[in-house]
Amino acid sequence: MSTDTGVDLVAFSPKDGDARTIQVKTNHKAKPGGGSGKAALDWWLREDSPAELVAFVDLSSEQVWLMTHSEVEKIAQQHSAGRFHLYMYTDPTARPRKQDRLSHQWEFQQFLLENHVHNTFKI
Repeated sequence: MSTDTGVDLVAFSPKDGDARTIQVKTNHKAKPGGGSGKAALDWWLREDSPAELVAFVDLSSEQVWLMTHSEVEKIAQQHSAGRFHLYMYTDPTARPRKQDRLSHQWEFQQFLLENHVHNTFKI
């Protein structure tokens, strides 16, 4: 798209005939959380993003996690200044402060593209 409207892709589902808008967020590789913490992937998403779906991409592992905007709102670990902050520790020794939230990469398996696309597009 030539302008940044918050929608990067439009995907069409031949099963139900619906088109879905997608915003793509990328990371080159995991980095220290907070600048000096355990390795993590993290993404920021505007609260008012118009896209129905968000694709969170890790370029180093070529993994993609697909979530609806409402799923991001529900599981994002932080919400401030009109943005959601979603992160995944890639370091298995990381000990998150809040134990009641998804925080390690393996805990997001259900959202991997290959696991979640079937529900999202009803195929």
